[in-house]
Amino acid sequence: MSNYAFLKTYQFKNGVEIKNRIVIPPMTEASSLENGAVSQDELRYFKIHTGGAGMFIAPAANVTALGKGFEGQLSIAEDRFLPGLTRLAETIKHDGTKAILQLYHAGRMSNSAILRGQQTVSASAVAAPRPGSETPRELTEAEIETIITAFGDATRRAIQAGFDGIELHGANTYLLQQFFSPHSNRRTDQWGGTIEKRMAFILKVITSVQTAVRNYATTPFIIGYRISPEELETPGIRMADTLKLVDVLADQPIDYLHISLGDVWQSSLNDKNDSEPLVLKIKRQLAGRLPIIAVGGLKTPAEVEKVVEAGIDFAALGHESLYEPHWVQKVISDQIDTIRYSIAEADYEELGINLAFREFGHL
Repeated sequence: MSNYAFLKTYQFKNGVEIKNRIVIPPMTEASSLENGAVSQDELRYFKIHTGGAGMFIAPAANVTALGKGFEGQLSIAEDRFLPGLTRLAETIKHDGTKAILQLYHAGRMSNSAILRGQQTVSASAVAAPRPGSETPRELTEAEIETIITAFGDATRRAIQAGFDGIELHGANTYLLQQFFSPHSNRRTDQWGGTIEKRMAFILKVITSVQTAVRNYATTPFIIGYRISPEELETPGIRMADTLKLVDVLADQPIDYLHISLGDVWQSSLNDKNDSEPLVLKIKRQLAGRLPIIAVGGLKTPAEVEKVVEAGIDFAALGHESLYEPHWVQKVISDQIDTIRYSIAEADYEELGINLAFREFGHL
């Protein structure tokens, strides 16, 4: 077997052991049924692609009906979805791969068509700076508390369905990030204003999730959190803000931090004079308090090994895991020269990638 560091096991502080340092990150397949139930297409896709990575993070399940962000999205908003979610967890948990489910609320990153006539909601009534964006309705304090509870209820369902953990989607401009961002959060109450108040929603959601784990999990359960380090908007999240958030998150009852980047070695989008990779800045701020998942354009074993050798705990294979579902197995069996780094039209059926997935992911 090849002697790569990324093939070594990892043990979280809660005792859960991961068989290697490879993660399949959440990649939206837009293949659930219209009502949010798990489809046969999804089960087939996950069956084809699981079994190699240490962790497989299933993408963006909305925790409330108003949290839906796109057609074909998975839902974990009600108990009626439990049978399908159970089959999904069982499918992913093949050959020791840990099944993680990403929990999410779209906030303003949705529209009234997707929400069947209802207005989007967010921290404040500020539209996203994107073409065609609708202005959301500002959430009331009572509604905020309801959404916090919904994240806890969704965690309970994930536990009951048999998942090994959940990941809170605090990245990619969705609701958790919207509360942290000074662009989308213009509130002056307990949920906005200072950076500490803009963190309040995030910390309350983590508490709600941890309470569900404590009440319902009978074995150690993984809680992850995903962030986007910067925003381009003005005002918007800057790296100094993120480092303050990271410092607070490091002391929360979570098990890992997932850094969402298009390029794993990406430097600041806002400070062109700073060439240090953002992931290394975050690693330094954490000072070993939380493990990191790094993602962004990784393909070859050499590229992945460079990440782990830099002291980053996990490397996530996004599009490359779509092209080569047996990436890990081929590395283990010294068949690196057979790894596929691209796909052709004729490959989609074999790989379980349907038309909805292709169009949503621009494949």
